[in-house]
Amino acid sequence: MREPAIRVMHLEKTYPGGVRAVKGIDFSVEAGEVFGLLGPNGAGKSTTIGMLTTTIEPTGGTATLAGFDVATRPLEARKVSSVVFQEPVVDRGLSGRRNLEIHARLWGVDQREAAARIQRLAKDVGIDELLERPVGTYSGGERRRLEIARALVSQPKVLFLDEPTVGLDPRIRHELLDVIADLRARSEMTILVTTHYLDEAERLCDRIAIMHLGEVVALDTPKRLLQGLGNQIVELRLENGNAPAALKPLRASGIARDDAFTVGSTLTVPLHDHSAAQAIAAIDAAGVRTRSISTREPTLDDVYLRLTGADLADAA
Repeated sequence: MREPAIRVMHLEKTYPGGVRAVKGIDFSVEAGEVFGLLGPNGAGKSTTIGMLTTTIEPTGGTATLAGFDVATRPLEARKVSSVVFQEPVVDRGLSGRRNLEIHARLWGVDQREAAARIQRLAKDVGIDELLERPVGTYSGGERRRLEIARALVSQPKVLFLDEPTVGLDPRIRHELLDVIADLRARSEMTILVTTHYLDEAERLCDRIAIMHLGEVVALDTPKRLLQGLGNQIVELRLENGNAPAALKPLRASGIARDDAFTVGSTLTVPLHDHSAAQAIAAIDAAGVRTRSISTREPTLDDVYLRLTGADLADAA
């Protein structure tokens, strides 16, 4: 059995004043896996990343990278990992090539080897024609590509991507996701990505841990998380706004199970073994007054809503 690339056991972080940002979470990530931490701001994602990258000291539990404890052997843990932070860290006054050369030198990479790596990485992430330009002239998407190349110069076993596409327009974001997917296909590197974009997590990740208020409330593959809600859901927008009251008769009729949930004036009911026609008949028989009724396939947003009662995009 190989040691997991990342192992987290009962990991906790309590800040001064008693704020518990991370509340004893557990998960492991196998070598070569792409693992997502999904959740809004305040869920504990960034604090978890901070502890795993040794920039935040845990107050309980343990975490290891390639077998190295992040608290007791931080230097070894840093040597096997790299991180692309949410905020830019490249020097805008220097060229892209110079940024990469300096980072390679800091990591002790041989100069000749560094030159070959830089050229290869620049081509892989699509910035080979930009290397001589000052980074200040790069677009936001181009800077993110440079930062990914910078993180890969040291050839890490574990790469952390903290909200890699935040602030990018949809087209650039889509292109950057292609870059990340290509990198994953070409190497055995383990990637842990934090995001609040549901489509991003579903597209990139082998498994996803959903975080809410410092806890992991679900952990599985995207496919299995979706399967838990069945193949179809019915969504009701209610006239009187009293969704919890409308849910009671639907549960009594057997149409709604425990995984039905309400958010504001919207009631969402996974259908499982029932048809949409049966659901609509039960809604009519129960006298539930609706503004609209629609049926659709479940999404990861539905999974998150059921677990937390908050819309991920709105909370992020």
